[in-house]
Parts: sequence; structure tokens; C-alpha cells
Amino acid sequence: MTQSFDRLVERQIQKALAEGKLRGLEGEGKPLSERSGEAFTDMATAVATRTMAEASALPEEFKIKKLLEAANQSYREVKGDDAKRVAMALIADLQLRYNIAVEARRRFMGS
Repeated sequence: MTQSFDRLVERQIQKALAEGKLRGLEGEGKPLSERSGEAFTDMATAVATRTMAEASALPEEFKIKKLLEAANQSYREVKGDDAKRVAMALIADLQLRYNIAVEARRRFMGS
């Protein structure tokens, strides 16, 4: 089944190439972007995430992760015990929110 599907896909690609349908596409002639993080993600999730990112519509967990990375950087740079406590409280809150968002997505996706 897989080999016949692969052959079908390859024939369709070759047909599109011959008809010139694959010319002028966005990114033509440029190297592929780094996507090594997708190696451990199933294909559907990787495609959905990339599509949402290109449309600037990332899931909540990605937004929270960026905030969490910024909070961690801020914690490393802050001076004083009180400021470190405040920064650590923010990190703990963001980490909790991130974990909730990841679990919600996993339950929604059934994985």
C-alpha cells in the first residue's frame, strides 16, 4: 500500500513539474527552514502548527512559552532577593499556565 501511494505521489509531483505548476512558489530557490523540532511530532500536529504560525495564530501554549522564556531570562538578570522572588513567582505562574495549555491540547487532539 505504501509503495503504491509513494508512486502515486511521485507521479503527481512529476506531472505538476512538467506543467510548470510548481514554479513561482513562495520560497522557491531558497533553502528549507530549520524544523528539527518537528522530528518528534506527528505529521498532522507539525503541519497544523506550521500553518497556524504562518497565519500568526499560534496556540496559547506557544505564546505562554515565549513569555516563560522571557521571564527566565529576566530572572537571570535581576538583582536582589525581592526582585528574584517576584520573578520566580511569575515563572511559576507561567509554567503552570503552560502545562495546563499543553495538557488541554493533548486531550483535545486525543494524544
